[in-house]
Amino acid sequence: MLTQTKPLLRIPAAASRSCPRSIVQQSCAPPAGRQWHRLLQTAPVNRSQTPDFAFAFDIDGVLLRSSNPLPHARQALTLLQRLRIPFILLTNGGGKHERDRVAELSRLLSIQISPSMFVQSHTPFADLIDQTDQHDNTKTPLKDKTVLVCGGDGDNCRQVAESYGFTSVVTPADIITSTPTLWPFTSPQSYTTHARPLPHPIYNPSSTSPTHLTISSIFVFTDPRDWALDTQLIIDVLLSQRGVLGTSRSHSSSTQDHSASNVPLYFSNPDLHWASQYHIPRLGQGGFKAAFMGVWKETHRGTPLEEKTIGKPSQETYAFAEKRLVKHRRALLGIPKGETVGLRKVYMVGDNPLSDIQGGNTYLSPLGSVWNTILVRTGVYNDPEIPPHKPTVTVDGVWDAVKWALEREGWPTDEIERQLA
Repeated sequence: MLTQTKPLLRIPAAASRSCPRSIVQQSCAPPAGRQWHRLLQTAPVNRSQTPDFAFAFDIDGVLLRSSNPLPHARQALTLLQRLRIPFILLTNGGGKHERDRVAELSRLLSIQISPSMFVQSHTPFADLIDQTDQHDNTKTPLKDKTVLVCGGDGDNCRQVAESYGFTSVVTPADIITSTPTLWPFTSPQSYTTHARPLPHPIYNPSSTSPTHLTISSIFVFTDPRDWALDTQLIIDVLLSQRGVLGTSRSHSSSTQDHSASNVPLYFSNPDLHWASQYHIPRLGQGGFKAAFMGVWKETHRGTPLEEKTIGKPSQETYAFAEKRLVKHRRALLGIPKGETVGLRKVYMVGDNPLSDIQGGNTYLSPLGSVWNTILVRTGVYNDPEIPPHKPTVTVDGVWDAVKWALEREGWPTDEIERQLA
């Protein structure tokens, strides 16, 4: 079922002749039984025309709900692979290494996916490792400084950060096991299995150590598991003297001094809700950020909070994703590096109007590519709500999204029709 202002399913006659009936018809399901098995088993289709369009798919609520594949998700992606139409997976999820998450998705969806086709919320953090602080005369890159990484299960996010190139990563587990009095409402014993010794001790008035734990940047990689502990730690660092944990700037300091001393704070996902296995959407990292901002407002003493949020719908995340899509497309289609990219259109398929749809609608591609948005009803979005950001089209599920886009582009070809005959 499609919701739109014009009958976009009415495709030109020439395109209709080149599309198999099973793709053009209004059915919500892909070809069934032997027809579909035959399609999956045939060799890749030869087509002289290089596709000048591609896809970007959200995961939760589009391809999966929790760890369960949504109807026809595998078939939709497999069809694109058979047609050699490039796509990437662009998610606000995270908390695992890209390699591990891709292996998990390949298993769940029974298709082959590579890391080159995958961008999760914190993937763009890898581009920050060589960044330097303008206030640091040594110009030491961020990868060689100590950063605080919050969120996720166990030690997963630390390991991801280290795989990006960060060499000194501390987590709330390290800090609370070192100094339990910092937050007396959390049991340090629950963190001992994945805590590591701190690179330097936390400052206290009786300390004799010549150096103390200094945090240069704070990264919220994914949803924190202990909102209270992480909130307290982040505030402690932001209100410290240039990141020295255990210190506190004077109440009499000027607002300018407060701002100059703030440690950069990065969030990776603004989503307030996400589609889990539970029947009602759950709070996500955007919920944690909203709660944190409320606490900060009551404790910041007039200091504006300088923070950066990436993830969909940010321009930074869509630009990063487009670069990855172009690189994957070149490799898939054998396009030489010196040749024009030729990516005319990207179809963003998502379930969240506030991230997937807003981001696709507002993204300004430096390549001149046009992003169309397709909203599916299998996740966060529920009829009869009017989405706050209007998609190009609204469909029931991911198979309908792919079908609609292929029909609009005049695909698939006569060769596919003969294979399904």
